This record gives sequence, C-alpha cells and structure tokens, in this order.
Amino acid sequence: MHAFVVEQKRWISDAKFLHALNYCMLLPGPEAQQLATYIGWLLHGVRGGLVAGILFVLPSVFILLGLSMLYVSYGTIPWVAALFYGLKPAVVAIVGLALIKIAGKSLHNAFYYLVALASFIAIYFLSIPFPYIILTTLLLGFMLQKLYPVLFAGKKNTPAQRHEQGYYLNTDCAAAETSLSSKQLAGRVLLLLLLWAVPLLLFYLLLQPFAFWKTLTLFFTKAALVTFGGAYAVLPYVAQVTVEKLHWLSSTEMIDGLALGETTPGPLIMVLAFVGFMAGYNAYGSSLAMGSLGLLTTTFYTFLPCFFFILVGAPLIERTQGDSQVKSVLSVVTAAVVGVVLNLTVYFGTAVIFPQGVSPGAIDWFSLTWIGVSFLALYRFKIGMIPWIGISALTGLLHFLFL
Repeated sequence: MHAFVVEQKRWISDAKFLHALNYCMLLPGPEAQQLATYIGWLLHGVRGGLVAGILFVLPSVFILLGLSMLYVSYGTIPWVAALFYGLKPAVVAIVGLALIKIAGKSLHNAFYYLVALASFIAIYFLSIPFPYIILTTLLLGFMLQKLYPVLFAGKKNTPAQRHEQGYYLNTDCAAAETSLSSKQLAGRVLLLLLLWAVPLLLFYLLLQPFAFWKTLTLFFTKAALVTFGGAYAVLPYVAQVTVEKLHWLSSTEMIDGLALGETTPGPLIMVLAFVGFMAGYNAYGSSLAMGSLGLLTTTFYTFLPCFFFILVGAPLIERTQGDSQVKSVLSVVTAAVVGVVLNLTVYFGTAVIFPQGVSPGAIDWFSLTWIGVSFLALYRFKIGMIPWIGISALTGLLHFLFL
C-alpha cells in the first residue's frame, strides 16, 4: 500500500501515511483495512473512505467463501487433509514470527515486558477473557501515565520525514473533511445503529433458532470492538470462545481456517469469516447456505465498526498528531497484546505438536520438525510467506504419499 500510494502514485506524503498508520494501529479492528479507509477519506471524504474500505475486503470475502465450501466438502479426503497437515506447522511458525515482530516494536523497556508477561499469565493460566485484559490495561496505562510517566521512557521511533513537496496531500494540506458538526456526528451514529440492528431484526423475523444469530451477531460485534493489535491479537479470544465455549468448530478447524486466511488476499482478520461459516454450517446440520450466511454476517459485523471509527474519528485523529499522552497510554495496550499473541502461539503450537493430547509419547515429530524448519526459512532465510505456505502444503502431501 505504501509503495503504491506514496511512492508510485504520490497521492499522500510519507509523513501523512505514517501518521495515518500509527493511529489505525491504535484503534480496535484490522489496521490494514482501516488504513485503506483512512486514505480514501483523506482523498475524497466519506465516499472515498467507503469505496476504499469496502473494495479492500470484498475480493477476499468471496475467495474465502469458495475455499470454505471446498474445505467442508472435500477436507476429509486423505490427500486434502495431507495438504493441511503440512500447512499447520508453517502457520505456527508464522504466528511465532509475528510475535517476534510485534514484541520488537512494542516492548521498549522492563515495564513493557512485565505488562506482556502479566497479560500472558492472565489469558493462558487464569483464562481471563481478552476484552477484560484490554480494558484493565487501558485503565492501568492511563493511571501510570499520570503518576509515573518515567515508566514510558524508551526507544522512540522517529523516522526522518521525507520531503513533503510533490504530493497531492502532505502535512500542510487539509483533508477532504476537516471537521464534523454535532448534526453530522449524530447522523452517523444513528446510521451505525440502524445498520447494526436491521440484519438482527431480519434474523428474528425469518430464521430460527434466533438465539444462534443473536449470539453470532453480539460476539463478532464485541470482537470487532476489542481487537487492539490486529488479527493475531483477537484470534486467541475468538478461539477461546468459539472453540471451547460455543463449540462452533474444533481447534483443528480453527488452525485450518488460519491457514486459509494466510493464503487469501485481504486482511488476516478474514479468518473470523471462516469461523462464522463453520458456525452456521455446523449449527444447521452441514448446510452450505447457512454457512455462507454465517460468513457474510460475520464479515458485516466485523467491519462495520471499522468504518465508524474512521469516518467519525478521523477528523479528530487529524487534529491529534502531537498528542504523546494518548500514544503512551495505548502503548501499554500494545505491550499486553504481545502476551496475548504469545498465548496464541502456545495454543496453536500445542494443538499441532500434540494432536492427541499433551503427553511425552504423543509428540508429532514431523510437525515439530517442520515448525523449526519453517521458522528458519521465514526468519533466517527471508523466504516469502506465500511461497513457503505452498512448499509446506506440498511437503505434507509428500509425507502422506511416501511415509
């Protein structure tokens, strides 16, 4: 996105792009889709934001819908299962690599390491739900920023701004929409509530059991509101609830869904759409139609708040470029996300290495070995993620055919 928008088309300057990116990463929701919406809003106001945000997601929705149908229809065929057998260790390595990257950017001193450790203990050992961890961390960050600001000292990422001339928009230019009146704000809030309520009303009138669709709607709305730190941060929460409490899918299917999400274009948060598909598919006795409706419903409620945050919050965001206090408070949340992603790594790693349950004699040595190989390939030798996913799937197939 940076190469196209900044370097090739020169629509916005590098400093403008980085400012938008920094704040999208601090918002709940998928930052890539929000960044696309933000850039569209910067250039052409609400219409630009809607067009950019919707078209960023739409292709992956239909690709993942097709893959989900193929998965439930043919996923039990031995050679297809073998492809996923090779994919799963690679996915564990990918999540581990994401953990290292997020930790490197987020843990600036011992205080942040302690926050990350506490977050991991809370979610892994104490099973405290992800939203409570985020809310507690926000409150902690606000209090400590006031009482002990020295805790937030650490390395600062202050890349030099590139030359601001020659761009359609730079830091000296006003966005297409620079302010929001009380009437406009009320109108957008009302529209959000209407868009949220109408599908739920249709489910009540047309589909039974309504309780399933109510639970699906409320869960993914809540997930969209607490996904600080991107897809890797929310996946432990989604897995914890949908696999262990709601029983919409198994832990193995959850990992398979992440593998599908990694292989499709668009934001990784689309893994949630796969979860919605499996929920509808299983709830209605292996119905592809209900699975498809579950996927579309999940996508709608996952991304609806994203548009609201940008189209309502962007004018304010544009006026807070120098607010270091806001960044300090939310940096604590980012540190907590590291602990949550560590939990995800352990969760998926355990499911892949010990598919029959944790015990010394139940280790899947192929999976354990391929996790290590995958990590070296991605981290040390910088092999691209998509090519390595293909290599891993082929390796799983060869293992099935010859071993």
